[in-house]
Amino acid sequence: MKKLLTWAGIALALFFLISSPNEASGFVNSVLANLQQAAEAVITFMQNLFR
Repeated sequence: MKKLLTWAGIALALFFLISSPNEASGFVNSVLANLQQAAEAVITFMQNLFR
């Protein structure tokens, strides 16, 4: 079951990339921007913690 869900997720992601590349790139950029903000928040927290 896990293998089937993995392949279904990969197929869905490929379909999304092929059918709507502009929206897919926007989504990826949004995810990366959120990860960057989270990393910056952790860095700021750690800097303030050890001052």
